[in-house]
Amino acid sequence: MNNTTNRWLHLNFSVKSQRYRAGIQCPDRNACSPFNSINMNKLFIPFLMLLFAGCKPAAPDVAVWSSLPSDKEQLLITGSASFVTGSALAETATLFPDQERQIVDGVGAALTHASAYVFHRNLTPERRDSLFRVLFTPEGIGMNYTRLCVGASDFASEIFSYSEREDFTLSNFSIAKDQEDVIPMLKEILKINPGLQIMASPWSPPAWMKTNGSMIGGKLRPDCYGVYADYLIRYIKAYAAEGITIHTMTVQNEPEYSTAAYPCMDMTAEEQKVFIRDHLGPKMQAAGVATKIVLFDHNCDNPGYPIHILNDSVARHYAAGSGFHLYKGDIKALCEVKTAHPDKDLYFTEQSGGGWAPDFDQNVRWYAGHLIAGAMNCWSRNVLLWNLALDENHGPKNAGCQDCYGVVTVRSDGTIDHNGEYYALGHFGKAVRPGAKRIESESGGLSGVAFKNPDGTLVYLAVFYGTSDRPFKITDGKRIFEYTFRPGEVATFVF
Repeated sequence: MNNTTNRWLHLNFSVKSQRYRAGIQCPDRNACSPFNSINMNKLFIPFLMLLFAGCKPAAPDVAVWSSLPSDKEQLLITGSASFVTGSALAETATLFPDQERQIVDGVGAALTHASAYVFHRNLTPERRDSLFRVLFTPEGIGMNYTRLCVGASDFASEIFSYSEREDFTLSNFSIAKDQEDVIPMLKEILKINPGLQIMASPWSPPAWMKTNGSMIGGKLRPDCYGVYADYLIRYIKAYAAEGITIHTMTVQNEPEYSTAAYPCMDMTAEEQKVFIRDHLGPKMQAAGVATKIVLFDHNCDNPGYPIHILNDSVARHYAAGSGFHLYKGDIKALCEVKTAHPDKDLYFTEQSGGGWAPDFDQNVRWYAGHLIAGAMNCWSRNVLLWNLALDENHGPKNAGCQDCYGVVTVRSDGTIDHNGEYYALGHFGKAVRPGAKRIESESGGLSGVAFKNPDGTLVYLAVFYGTSDRPFKITDGKRIFEYTFRPGEVATFVF
C-alpha cells in the first residue's frame, strides 16, 4: 500500500447506526481540508458547510480507530461510541483503572545503519521531514522509542567497529561511521520528538577484543572485559557529545546465537553476569553514566538466562531489567522473569516481519494482539520492532535476513510503502501517551491491553479474531459502551 503519492482525508460519520466514509484526495497534507481537490455542486455547499464548518458537535464519549482485513482500511477513525446506562450483552471486556501497573515508555523500531541510509539517501529533506512527523508524532503513528546498533549489525553496508586495531587506551575510538547517516537522521527525528527514548545494542565487540580475532562468532577475551566496558562507555559519551542521550543499553544482542554470518558473539549467562558485575556496572557508576543496563536481549525460550544474572546480589544492583525477542518461545516468558524478580523492568527489544509471513492483515493482528498486548500485559515497558525502514530489496544488508520487512519501505525512487507493522504500532502510538501506565483488564473474547494516560483518559487496544460480527460491552466499572467488532478487526478506544 503506497501512502505517499496521494493522501486522503477520511471523513467519518454515522447515520442511524450505519458507518459512512468519504475520501477526499489531498496531495499536500498541509493543504488538506474538506474542500480541497473536489468540485462540488452548489446545491451541496450549504449542507457541507453546516456539516463541517458551522456545526461543531460535542466531542464523542469514545473515539475509535479501526483496522480491518484490508490494506485500504487501516487506522481509520470509524466514528465513535456513546456511553449507555446499561447493557444486556454477554460478551464483556472490563478495565480496572485503579489497578495500575508499569509505566510504558512507548513503541517503535530500530534506526539501524540500513534504515538511516535509506532515509538519508532516498528521500529529500522535505519528504523526510514529512515522514518523520508521521512516524514520530501522535498525529501520525506516535512512535516514541528507537534502538541503535553499537557498531555493525546484519543491517549495515559493511562490518566495522569504533576501534579497528588493538589499543587498550582506545585512543583510536571513533564514531565516524555513525556520523555518516545514523546521527544526522537521529538528530532530525529528535527535533520532531525530543522525548524519544533511545536504546543501544552491540552485535559484537571489536575483532581484536575477541578470542577468534573476528567480529563474527567467538567470545570476548577474558583480558578484554575491562576495555570492552570502557568501549561501551566511550560510545555513550560520544553520543552525549552529539547531544544524544542513550537511555538504555543491552549488553549483547542475541548472546546465544554466535553462528551467524554477520557480527555476533557467544556470551553465556555466567559470562554476562561477570562482565556486568565486575566491569561494566562499576565502571558506568564510577563514570557517572546514567544509562540503564538491560540483560539478555534474546528469545523468549530461555527466561532462565536473565534470572540467573538477577539472582546474583551484586550483578542485579547494576541491571535495570531484561530484554526479549520472540523468534522463539512464548511471550509469557516475560511474566516468568517478573515473577522471579518483581523489582526489575522488562523490555521487548526486537521482532522483525518478513517474506515468511506475507499476510498483511494477519501481521497487523499478530503485532497488535499478540506482541504488543502480550508483552505489555507481561510488564514490558516498550515494544521495539527491528528495522525502521528498508529499501525495495530488503536492504542494505550485511549477510543477514534476506527478506526482512521494515516498518516502512523507502524505495530508491523515494516512494514509500507502509507495511503491516506500521499500522499495528499506530494502534498504540496514536492513543497511548508517554508516561501512561498499563492497567489491568479482562478482555473476554478479545485479545487486548489497557492503559491510563497521564491526563486520566483510558485506552483499550483490542483484536477480535472471530469470523462474524459480534457486539461487545466494554466497561471501566462505572461507564459502559457497546461496540460491534467485525471479523479480524483491530480497534483502539480512547475515553
